[in-house]
Amino acid sequence: MATATEIKQLINYKLDEGVAVIEMNDPPANTYTYEMNRQLDDAILQARMDNNAHVIVLAGAGDKFFSAGANIRMLASVDPTFKYYFCLHANEMLLRLEHTPMLVIAALNGHCVGGGLEIAMAADIRIARKDAGKIGLPEVNLGVLPGTGGTQRLSRLVGKSKAIELMVTGNTFSFEEAKEMGIINDIFEKENFMENIMDYARQFCPPNKASKAVGRIKRAVQTGWEIPMESALAVERENQQLLFQSEDAKEGLNAYVEKRPATFKAK
Repeated sequence: MATATEIKQLINYKLDEGVAVIEMNDPPANTYTYEMNRQLDDAILQARMDNNAHVIVLAGAGDKFFSAGANIRMLASVDPTFKYYFCLHANEMLLRLEHTPMLVIAALNGHCVGGGLEIAMAADIRIARKDAGKIGLPEVNLGVLPGTGGTQRLSRLVGKSKAIELMVTGNTFSFEEAKEMGIINDIFEKENFMENIMDYARQFCPPNKASKAVGRIKRAVQTGWEIPMESALAVERENQQLLFQSEDAKEGLNAYVEKRPATFKAK
């Protein structure tokens, strides 16, 4: 049995001026296994519990792949029961990411296909590096479906008919095409890509923004999207009430009345 010192580090975690950077680290393609997903899950929890973390950035090690998805050799070597629980854990992990009241930005620094796109779609904002690769859900070419939330999240982003078309053809496409369809939010130039991602992320950290408000906006949308309007409005009110009780709300309202820039502090 492997000891703790023998476990390969497949996820890198660091905190940089309020931004928790979670990097998938299994080059060249950053394909994920159950072991990587366990470490990714732990990193999400670490960021969630860190009072100095205000925004999460997801990235892939290197400059060729964000992630090519699940490790196919691993999937080919395990039994159907393992495959089922592997997908179930991945579902739980990505739901945990969506449930965390912190803005999550996926930095697509390279190819983002299959399960890699499924991870990226669980983020709140997706920003790609220009001309860095392709994007898509080609699982049909392996005789399977996108089984880590792909069928559900893609259809919520682009609509049912377009999502079905993209998945049954199994084609990959450019980041520019993905932006036109609403799958990604923006495309940054290749030069200084991660530095610019970090600058983008820091705008949502104190003192620039009330990160608690940013996180609660995210939670209201993520939860409210899936439930009837009346219930969604109740979720919105409850999140608003939490914010009304915060020091940031006092600061923001007082700054407006006093005609000065607000300086936010709380998470």
